[in-house]
Amino acid sequence: MPTHLSKTRKHRGHVSAGKGRVGKHRKHPGGRGLAGGQHHHRTNMDKYHPGYFGKVGMRYFHKQQNHFWKPVVNLDKLWSLVPAEKREEYLQSKNTDTVPVIDLLPLGYSKVLGKGRLPNIPIVVRARWVSKLAEKKITEAGGVVELVA
Repeated sequence: MPTHLSKTRKHRGHVSAGKGRVGKHRKHPGGRGLAGGQHHHRTNMDKYHPGYFGKVGMRYFHKQQNHFWKPVVNLDKLWSLVPAEKREEYLQSKNTDTVPVIDLLPLGYSKVLGKGRLPNIPIVVRARWVSKLAEKKITEAGGVVELVA
C-alpha cells in the first residue's frame, strides 16, 4: 500500500489520531495477552472460554505409549488380509488339510474384535488379544485362535 494512503498520513496534525481525546491510547491498559483471565477479564473467559482454567483427570507419570499399543481389526476385515492369490486358492480347492494362517502382528494389528461374519472356511488366527465373540465366531467357522505374546 502506498504511504500516502496510510492512516498515519491522514492523521497528521490531528492530536489524538483517532484514538479519542479523553481515554488516550496507551500501551497495554488491560495487560498483555491473557492477563486478568481470573480477575478483570473474568466475564470474557467465563463466557467464551469455559473450562480454560483448572485441571481434569489424573496424571500419568512417564507414560510410554507402546504399553498401550493395541490396534484392532474386526472379523469382517480379517479375510481381506489373506493375499488375493491365496484366497482364490483356498476357495477353489476343497482340500481341508491346508488352511490359511493369518498372523496379525506383522500386519500391524494386535486384537481381533467380533464385528461382521467370516466365510465358512477354517482359518488360523494368531493375535495377542481376541474378544470372546470373535473367538466364538472363528471356532464356529472351524478355525483356530492362537494367542501370541
